[in-house]
Amino acid sequence: MKNNSNPAKANSLGHVLFGSLIGTTIEFFDFYIYANAAVLVFPQLFFPGSDPTTSTIESLATFSIAFFARPIGSAVFGHFGDKIGRKATLVAALLTMGISTVCIGLLPTYQSIGIVAPLLLMLCRFGQGLGLGGEWGGAVLLAIENAPPGKRAWYGMFPQLGAPIGLLLSGGTFLLLSDLLTEEQFFDYGWRIPFIASSLLVVVGFYIRLKITETPSFENALETKKQVEIPILTILKSYKWELIFGTFAAVATFVTFYLMTVFSLSWATSDLGFSRRDFLIIQLFSILFFVVGIPVSAVLADKFGRKRILVFISTLIMFFGFTFSFFMESGSIPMITTFVCIGMGLMGLTYGPLGTFLSELFPTEVRYSGASLTFNLAGILGASFAPLIAIWLAKNYGIGYVGLYLSIAALISVLALLMIRKKEEQF
Repeated sequence: MKNNSNPAKANSLGHVLFGSLIGTTIEFFDFYIYANAAVLVFPQLFFPGSDPTTSTIESLATFSIAFFARPIGSAVFGHFGDKIGRKATLVAALLTMGISTVCIGLLPTYQSIGIVAPLLLMLCRFGQGLGLGGEWGGAVLLAIENAPPGKRAWYGMFPQLGAPIGLLLSGGTFLLLSDLLTEEQFFDYGWRIPFIASSLLVVVGFYIRLKITETPSFENALETKKQVEIPILTILKSYKWELIFGTFAAVATFVTFYLMTVFSLSWATSDLGFSRRDFLIIQLFSILFFVVGIPVSAVLADKFGRKRILVFISTLIMFFGFTFSFFMESGSIPMITTFVCIGMGLMGLTYGPLGTFLSELFPTEVRYSGASLTFNLAGILGASFAPLIAIWLAKNYGIGYVGLYLSIAALISVLALLMIRKKEEQF
């Protein structure tokens, strides 16, 4: 039997960490450019004829499709990731996401082909979700299954860094296009550029992934014949409580992120009078706090335990929710900037150890499926309709109820974390 304490025997440290980071960076870049476009572009180009609020809600409804596709991607890619290996599955997930994204950039609009345009947009969005559903879990496992003892959360935070980096690239791209192009040019062809250009990132990721070999943990599972026939059935039979409570434990993370990004961008530009450019700059600045929070929480998680750190940060998020009215109704740029920065900082602190925590709930033979399903089911509960719910609450009851929504989500996560009586699975 191989010794797991000797990480990355076949893979160099650089290949492991860069290979896990590059994939999630690409996947989240693709995912976030859609999020930006769903607020800034798609309401006018794919859902015209309605009032602005209705068009935005219709556009954000297509945004939610990917979250329902992600568990399907988790089941499909997770099955093969647990059966044939992490490497081939990661390459397939990356290509699925990349091709879907490029196709969005090539789509004709409603003005050209009518109702078929939003239908094709929804199909491509489904493909994005399918790919991301298989990507995240594999990238996390590539890192943590090569990690030495005592460093698992630190290794596991590298794929998590793909989220803020992807967000930074997507937001920066839209900001650059806003500066270089007129409004007419942006809506005519400029919005297509990020989607098509993502193909270059996919090529880089594809090359890196092909150079990586299997993880020691998966090779051990092959040698000891620990694999199961249908991983998802084993999870539902033997690890259902880990799946259920792990899902609810991650809900606060998703709600926090999509309120700080998609909802805040929509609300600031439509109701608070911010220009698209000004608020994108605020969001790009806040990503620095997101980036810093991830490694900080990973160090703390390796020292004090993943669960303890997640409980503490989720509790802070619960109290943060009560500050929505104070900050967002101020109308002050410094106050709103502070608000978004705090929110993104909390997001980084809860996101850093999350991948490691969820992966440790499951043994090697079902870990790809289990971690991916848990993460992506949490996406359905915490993110798929979060922008829609938040806009509806803000319009009908006021911004304070959006904060209450976040606080309730955080409370649910705290309770779920406390319910998990987890033993660390063998790596």
